Amino acid sequence: MSKIINGDALEVLRTLPDECVDCCITSPPYYGLRDYGSDGQIGLEETVEEYIQKLVAVFREVRRVLKRDGTLWLNMGDSYAGSGKGAAAYPDNAKKYKQATNKGMVGAIKTAKIKHIGYKRKDLMGIPWELAFALRADGWYLRQDIIWYKPNCMPESVKDRCTKSHEYIFLLSKSDKYYFDSEAIKEPAVGFNNIPPAGSVGTFRPNSRRRKGNAKTFRGGVYTGNKAFNNSQSQERDSHGNVENVTGLRNKRDVWQISTRGYKGAHFATFPEELARNCLLAGCRKGGVVLDPFAGSGTVAAVAVKCGRDYVAIEINENYTEIIRQRIREVET
Repeated sequence: MSKIINGDALEVLRTLPDECVDCCITSPPYYGLRDYGSDGQIGLEETVEEYIQKLVAVFREVRRVLKRDGTLWLNMGDSYAGSGKGAAAYPDNAKKYKQATNKGMVGAIKTAKIKHIGYKRKDLMGIPWELAFALRADGWYLRQDIIWYKPNCMPESVKDRCTKSHEYIFLLSKSDKYYFDSEAIKEPAVGFNNIPPAGSVGTFRPNSRRRKGNAKTFRGGVYTGNKAFNNSQSQERDSHGNVENVTGLRNKRDVWQISTRGYKGAHFATFPEELARNCLLAGCRKGGVVLDPFAGSGTVAAVAVKCGRDYVAIEINENYTEIIRQRIREVET
């Protein structure tokens, strides 16, 4: 069922049948950041309210085409009112950010027409949460906010706040019960000791020893279940949650440390494959179909091919659609 479709996300989604995809993983155009040079593009609306309303309409169609146990994994970045980030006056600065692009597009006059009605200059607009709450009000289950921590974030010259190094991944679902494979994305349990104990002969399995508190490597404490007032106290653990942990793995935490990655065929920083893979493995069963209505350079589609899933990739820009086709050809060969 894999498809690459060039067209407006909302119009293309309306042509898809009900409940035909298992999962949606996407990163819509951020507000006021780039000009695709296409009629009907999202992200250059005059107000935040208009921008949110357009995205709600798109994701209403996404909810229709999702299976009843389907999930939406939504990446969204924030903006500052009056900051000029992404505006025509600062094309060289704007193109360094994720979803930014070359001078010809970022410097377009359309980005300068955006109005920040209702916001003071320098206000953090809170667009990710504005969108999340609007989607919840429209019928989605808002299940979790995941922090995407970027250790290689762009330096900022600001002197009156910290450098921004994170974005949000919202997990939303169509129903209260949905497909989620927690086993597929488990991570190493912090503090497990991989050093064989003295005197062991050939029977030691890495990560099989129980976690011990106050591990020197991580300088982290251990939850003691009210056995000690100081959770940094050395404490031998015989369980992980309510069961014994002999695997050295734990449920994935909601802060994902993933560096941004470029793609040689694109002119902008792209959705990292590792991030898309986490969402796909947890949210789309093997042999299922994953949807990306704002496909960009095709990262989600490429990861779907690598992980044995089908995909539906929708992209409004014809040039990027060709980038996706080329990328998929490279993956398949």
